[in-house]
Amino acid sequence: MAGAAGSTYEGFTVDERAAMKAHALEQKKAARRASAAEKAAEAERDVLAKIAEMQDADRVMAERVHAVVTANAPALAPKLWYGMPAYALDGKVICFFQSAEKFKARYATLGFSDLAKLDEGPMWAAGFALTEVTPEVEARIAELVRRAV
Repeated sequence: MAGAAGSTYEGFTVDERAAMKAHALEQKKAARRASAAEKAAEAERDVLAKIAEMQDADRVMAERVHAVVTANAPALAPKLWYGMPAYALDGKVICFFQSAEKFKARYATLGFSDLAKLDEGPMWAAGFALTEVTPEVEARIAELVRRAV
């Protein structure tokens, strides 16, 4: 593997490895569930449990995002994705909430996958920094998730 002179590859960070392990556990747990209804109910419980584990500011925002997404895009099913609350259509993640705490970031993020139908010309936003979920932010999230589906 070619790289810059003097640079060394140190592998994945501890946080990246933890996210990959969480994703593997999510996949194993989902495979063990019996019916589609059972899978959906358990997946939503997993998302709510993950949100409940978050620190105060992230938890409050994640709860509001969850409420807005589930109310405005009922076709999206809650599920964990790399240890983050996410919302999927036909099993494919459309959007997700990444807490600031998870990757020691300055702000939480509402992200959209390339499957989200948010295209606006040759360039558009696929991630949004969140520092607070105000009524205006809720309205913007609602509009985005309705368009994304």
